[in-house]
Amino acid sequence: MTASIIDGKKIAQHIQSTTAERVSQLKEKGITPGLAVILVGNNQASRTYVSMKRKACEKIGMHSVLIELADDTTEEGLINKVNELNEDNTIHGILVQLPLPSQIDEINIIESIDPNKDVDGFHPINVGRLMTGGEAFYPCTPYGIIEMLKYEQVELRGKHAVVVGRSNIVGKPMGQLLLKEDATVTYCHSRTADLAYHTKQADIIIAAVGIRNLITADHIKDGAVIIDVGMNRDDEGKLCGDVDYQNCLPKAGAITPVPGGVGPMTITMLLANTAESAERTLTRKTQS
Repeated sequence: MTASIIDGKKIAQHIQSTTAERVSQLKEKGITPGLAVILVGNNQASRTYVSMKRKACEKIGMHSVLIELADDTTEEGLINKVNELNEDNTIHGILVQLPLPSQIDEINIIESIDPNKDVDGFHPINVGRLMTGGEAFYPCTPYGIIEMLKYEQVELRGKHAVVVGRSNIVGKPMGQLLLKEDATVTYCHSRTADLAYHTKQADIIIAAVGIRNLITADHIKDGAVIIDVGMNRDDEGKLCGDVDYQNCLPKAGAITPVPGGVGPMTITMLLANTAESAERTLTRKTQS
Protein backbone atom coordinates (compact mmCIF):
# COMPACT_ATOMS: atom_id res chain seq x y z
CA MET A 1 0.00 0.00 0.00
CA THR A 2 1.21 3.48 -0.86
CA ALA A 3 -0.58 6.57 0.40
CA SER A 4 -2.59 8.72 -1.97
CA ILE A 5 -0.90 12.11 -2.24
CA ILE A 6 -3.16 15.06 -1.45
CA ASP A 7 -2.54 17.70 -4.12
CA GLY A 8 -2.93 21.08 -2.42
CA LYS A 9 -2.32 22.99 -5.64
CA LYS A 10 -5.20 21.25 -7.42
CA ILE A 11 -7.60 21.76 -4.50
CA ALA A 12 -6.55 25.41 -4.16
CA GLN A 13 -7.21 26.01 -7.87
CA HIS A 14 -10.67 24.49 -7.52
CA ILE A 15 -11.57 26.73 -4.55
CA GLN A 16 -10.08 29.82 -6.22
CA SER A 17 -12.22 29.12 -9.28
CA THR A 18 -15.32 28.95 -7.06
CA THR A 19 -14.26 32.16 -5.27
CA ALA A 20 -13.77 33.90 -8.62
CA GLU A 21 -17.41 33.09 -9.46
CA ARG A 22 -18.50 34.58 -6.13
CA VAL A 23 -16.46 37.72 -6.87
CA SER A 24 -18.09 38.00 -10.29
CA GLN A 25 -21.58 37.72 -8.78
CA LEU A 26 -20.73 40.40 -6.20
CA LYS A 27 -19.47 42.74 -8.93
CA GLU A 28 -22.79 42.36 -10.74
CA LYS A 29 -24.41 43.65 -7.56
CA GLY A 30 -22.05 46.63 -7.33
CA ILE A 31 -19.52 45.30 -4.81
CA THR A 32 -15.89 44.49 -5.64
CA PRO A 33 -14.33 42.56 -2.76
CA GLY A 34 -11.27 44.46 -1.52
CA LEU A 35 -8.30 43.19 0.48
CA ALA A 36 -5.80 45.57 2.07
CA VAL A 37 -2.42 44.27 3.17
CA ILE A 38 -0.15 46.31 5.42
CA LEU A 39 3.57 45.51 5.23
CA VAL A 40 5.81 47.07 7.88
CA GLY A 41 9.53 47.05 7.18
CA ASN A 42 11.46 45.09 4.59
CA ASN A 43 11.35 41.45 5.70
CA GLN A 44 12.07 39.61 2.43
CA ALA A 45 9.98 36.53 3.27
CA SER A 46 7.02 38.76 4.17
CA ARG A 47 7.47 40.76 0.97
CA THR A 48 7.43 37.59 -1.13
CA TYR A 49 4.32 36.32 0.64
CA VAL A 50 2.52 39.65 0.22
CA SER A 51 3.35 39.63 -3.49
CA MET A 52 1.78 36.17 -3.81
CA LYS A 53 -1.36 37.39 -2.07
CA ARG A 54 -1.69 40.38 -4.40
CA LYS A 55 -1.27 38.23 -7.51
CA ALA A 56 -3.88 35.77 -6.22
CA CYS A 57 -6.32 38.67 -5.65
CA GLU A 58 -5.83 40.05 -9.13
CA LYS A 59 -6.21 36.61 -10.69
CA ILE A 60 -9.77 36.22 -9.37
CA GLY A 61 -10.80 39.84 -9.91
CA MET A 62 -10.51 41.21 -6.38
CA HIS A 63 -9.47 44.75 -5.50
CA SER A 64 -6.05 44.63 -3.83
CA VAL A 65 -4.30 47.39 -1.87
CA LEU A 66 -0.75 47.23 -0.52
CA ILE A 67 0.28 49.72 2.16
CA GLU A 68 4.00 49.78 2.89
CA LEU A 69 5.25 51.38 6.11
CA ALA A 70 8.79 52.03 7.29
CA ASP A 71 10.57 49.70 9.70
CA ASP A 72 10.52 52.41 12.40
CA THR A 73 6.74 52.92 12.22
CA THR A 74 5.23 53.37 15.69
CA GLU A 75 2.45 51.22 17.07
CA GLU A 76 0.19 54.28 17.16
CA GLY A 77 0.98 55.03 13.52
CA LEU A 78 0.11 51.50 12.46
CA ILE A 79 -3.14 51.50 14.47
CA ASN A 80 -4.12 54.80 12.81
CA LYS A 81 -3.61 53.19 9.39
CA VAL A 82 -5.69 50.16 10.44
CA ASN A 83 -8.46 52.49 11.64
CA GLU A 84 -8.51 54.24 8.24
CA LEU A 85 -9.06 50.88 6.57
CA ASN A 86 -11.72 49.93 9.13
CA GLU A 87 -13.69 52.97 7.88
CA ASP A 88 -13.02 52.35 4.16
CA ASN A 89 -16.13 50.84 2.55
CA THR A 90 -14.14 49.56 -0.43
CA ILE A 91 -12.06 47.31 1.84
CA HIS A 92 -13.63 44.07 3.10
CA GLY A 93 -10.52 42.38 4.43
CA ILE A 94 -7.56 43.78 6.37
CA LEU A 95 -4.36 41.83 6.86
CA VAL A 96 -1.33 43.09 8.76
CA GLN A 97 1.59 40.94 7.65
CA LEU A 98 3.41 39.30 10.54
CA PRO A 99 5.99 39.39 12.04
CA LEU A 100 6.08 43.04 13.04
CA PRO A 101 9.10 45.08 14.23
CA SER A 102 9.91 44.76 17.94
CA GLN A 103 8.50 48.18 18.91
CA ILE A 104 4.98 47.06 17.89
CA ASP A 105 2.79 44.72 19.96
CA GLU A 106 1.18 42.24 17.54
CA ILE A 107 -1.76 41.58 19.88
CA ASN A 108 -2.67 45.28 20.03
CA ILE A 109 -2.58 45.48 16.23
CA ILE A 110 -4.74 42.37 15.74
CA GLU A 111 -7.27 43.73 18.24
CA SER A 112 -7.43 47.07 16.38
CA ILE A 113 -8.78 45.40 13.22
CA ASP A 114 -12.57 45.47 12.77
CA PRO A 115 -13.64 41.85 13.47
CA ASN A 116 -15.89 42.07 10.39
CA LYS A 117 -12.77 42.68 8.28
CA ASP A 118 -10.47 40.28 10.13
CA VAL A 119 -10.07 37.82 7.25
CA ASP A 120 -7.05 36.21 8.97
CA GLY A 121 -9.39 35.08 11.76
CA PHE A 122 -7.01 36.17 14.53
CA HIS A 123 -9.15 38.76 16.36
CA PRO A 124 -10.30 37.58 19.83
CA ILE A 125 -13.93 38.08 18.79
CA ASN A 126 -13.55 35.73 15.83
CA VAL A 127 -11.59 33.27 18.00
CA GLY A 128 -14.41 33.41 20.58
CA ARG A 129 -17.08 32.91 17.93
CA LEU A 130 -15.18 29.89 16.61
CA MET A 131 -15.14 28.44 20.13
CA THR A 132 -18.87 29.05 20.67
CA GLY A 133 -20.10 28.10 17.20
CA GLY A 134 -20.98 31.61 16.04
CA GLU A 135 -20.45 33.25 12.64
CA ALA A 136 -16.71 33.80 12.39
CA PHE A 137 -13.79 34.11 10.03
CA TYR A 138 -11.65 31.02 10.48
CA PRO A 139 -7.83 31.22 10.44
CA CYS A 140 -6.79 30.45 6.89
CA THR A 141 -4.44 27.49 7.33
CA PRO A 142 -6.70 25.30 9.51
CA TYR A 143 -9.71 26.36 7.42
CA GLY A 144 -7.80 25.26 4.32
CA ILE A 145 -7.00 21.90 5.90
CA ILE A 146 -10.67 21.25 6.64
CA GLU A 147 -11.50 22.09 3.02
CA MET A 148 -8.75 19.74 1.82
CA LEU A 149 -10.12 16.89 3.91
CA LYS A 150 -13.64 17.52 2.64
CA TYR A 151 -12.44 17.67 -0.98
CA GLU A 152 -10.66 14.33 -0.49
CA GLN A 153 -13.85 12.96 1.11
CA VAL A 154 -12.04 12.06 4.32
CA GLU A 155 -14.68 11.12 6.90
CA LEU A 156 -14.29 13.30 10.00
CA ARG A 157 -17.39 12.47 12.02
CA GLY A 158 -16.48 10.15 14.87
CA LYS A 159 -12.85 9.87 13.78
CA HIS A 160 -9.92 10.44 16.12
CA ALA A 161 -7.81 13.41 15.07
CA VAL A 162 -4.53 14.21 16.79
CA VAL A 163 -3.30 17.80 16.39
CA VAL A 164 0.43 18.09 17.09
CA GLY A 165 0.97 21.79 17.76
CA ARG A 166 -0.74 24.44 19.89
CA SER A 167 -0.13 27.77 18.13
CA ASN A 168 -2.88 30.37 17.96
CA ILE A 169 -2.55 30.41 14.16
CA VAL A 170 -2.81 26.68 13.41
CA GLY A 171 -2.91 24.20 16.29
CA LYS A 172 -5.60 25.63 18.58
CA PRO A 173 -8.12 26.63 15.88
CA MET A 174 -7.43 23.38 13.99
CA GLY A 175 -8.73 21.36 16.90
CA GLN A 176 -11.85 23.53 17.18
CA LEU A 177 -12.65 23.16 13.48
CA LEU A 178 -12.23 19.39 13.72
CA LEU A 179 -14.58 19.35 16.73
CA LYS A 180 -17.07 21.32 14.66
CA GLU A 181 -16.97 18.46 12.13
CA ASP A 182 -17.71 15.94 14.94
CA ALA A 183 -14.20 14.51 15.14
CA THR A 184 -12.75 13.46 18.50
CA VAL A 185 -9.68 15.62 19.06
CA THR A 186 -6.48 15.13 21.03
CA TYR A 187 -4.01 18.02 21.34
CA CYS A 188 -0.30 17.21 21.54
CA HIS A 189 2.81 19.39 21.24
CA SER A 190 6.60 19.38 21.33
CA ARG A 191 6.64 18.61 25.06
CA THR A 192 4.09 15.81 25.02
CA ALA A 193 5.44 12.72 26.78
CA ASP A 194 5.39 9.62 24.52
CA LEU A 195 4.02 11.41 21.48
CA ALA A 196 3.86 8.16 19.48
CA TYR A 197 1.41 6.67 22.01
CA HIS A 198 -1.12 9.34 21.04
CA THR A 199 -0.44 9.60 17.31
CA LYS A 200 -0.62 5.81 16.79
CA GLN A 201 -4.28 5.99 17.83
CA ALA A 202 -5.09 8.69 15.29
CA ASP A 203 -7.16 8.30 12.15
CA ILE A 204 -5.98 11.79 11.16
CA ILE A 205 -2.75 13.52 12.22
CA ILE A 206 -2.19 17.26 11.77
CA ALA A 207 1.52 18.00 12.29
CA ALA A 208 2.14 21.70 12.98
CA VAL A 209 5.11 22.11 15.31
CA GLY A 210 8.00 23.18 13.08
CA ILE A 211 10.35 20.28 13.89
CA ARG A 212 11.73 18.37 10.93
CA ASN A 213 10.85 14.65 10.82
CA LEU A 214 9.04 14.81 14.15
CA ILE A 215 6.43 12.36 12.85
CA THR A 216 7.99 9.13 11.61
CA ALA A 217 6.51 5.87 10.35
CA ASP A 218 6.64 4.61 13.94
CA HIS A 219 4.22 7.38 14.96
CA ILE A 220 1.37 6.38 12.65
CA LYS A 221 -1.01 3.50 12.25
CA ASP A 222 -1.69 1.88 8.88
CA GLY A 223 -4.04 3.93 6.73
CA ALA A 224 -3.89 7.15 8.77
CA VAL A 225 -4.39 10.49 6.99
CA ILE A 226 -1.34 12.72 7.53
CA ILE A 227 -1.53 16.51 7.08
CA ASP A 228 1.89 18.18 7.28
CA VAL A 229 1.83 21.89 8.10
CA GLY A 230 5.56 22.13 8.89
CA MET A 231 7.85 24.44 6.93
CA ASN A 232 11.45 23.43 7.62
CA ARG A 233 14.70 22.96 5.69
CA ASP A 234 16.61 19.69 5.28
CA ASP A 235 20.41 19.33 5.31
CA GLU A 236 20.52 20.36 1.64
CA GLY A 237 18.43 23.47 2.26
CA LYS A 238 15.33 22.05 0.58
CA LEU A 239 11.87 22.74 1.97
CA CYS A 240 10.46 19.92 4.10
CA GLY A 241 7.80 19.42 6.74
CA ASP A 242 7.32 17.94 10.19
CA VAL A 243 6.68 14.48 8.74
CA ASP A 244 9.27 11.95 7.56
CA TYR A 245 7.46 11.88 4.22
CA GLN A 246 9.31 9.09 2.37
CA ASN A 247 9.10 6.62 5.25
CA CYS A 248 5.45 7.44 6.06
CA LEU A 249 4.36 7.21 2.42
CA PRO A 250 4.06 3.38 2.31
CA LYS A 251 2.12 3.24 5.59
CA ALA A 252 -0.29 6.21 5.45
CA GLY A 253 -3.66 6.17 3.73
CA ALA A 254 -3.24 9.72 2.44
CA ILE A 255 -0.56 12.35 2.97
CA THR A 256 0.26 15.95 2.03
CA PRO A 257 3.66 16.73 0.50
CA VAL A 258 5.83 19.71 1.43
CA PRO A 259 5.83 21.83 -0.65
CA GLY A 260 2.58 21.52 -2.61
CA GLY A 261 0.29 20.37 0.19
CA VAL A 262 -1.14 22.73 2.80
CA GLY A 263 0.80 25.81 1.60
CA PRO A 264 -1.36 26.75 -1.41
CA MET A 265 -4.51 26.51 0.71
CA THR A 266 -3.61 29.37 3.08
CA ILE A 267 -3.80 32.19 0.54
CA THR A 268 -6.77 30.50 -1.11
CA MET A 269 -8.82 30.64 2.09
CA LEU A 270 -7.76 34.25 2.66
CA LEU A 271 -9.45 35.06 -0.66
CA ALA A 272 -12.50 33.00 0.29
CA ASN A 273 -12.77 34.86 3.62
CA THR A 274 -12.53 38.22 1.83
CA ALA A 275 -15.30 37.20 -0.58
CA GLU A 276 -17.40 36.10 2.41
CA SER A 277 -16.81 39.46 4.11
CA ALA A 278 -18.07 41.25 1.00
CA GLU A 279 -21.11 38.94 0.87
CA ARG A 280 -21.91 39.76 4.50
CA THR A 281 -21.64 43.48 3.67
CA LEU A 282 -24.18 42.98 0.91
CA THR A 283 -26.50 41.09 3.27
CA ARG A 284 -26.27 43.89 5.85
CA LYS A 285 -27.08 46.47 3.15
CA THR A 286 -30.09 44.44 2.03
CA GLN A 287 -31.39 44.12 5.59
CA SER A 288 -30.95 47.81 6.47
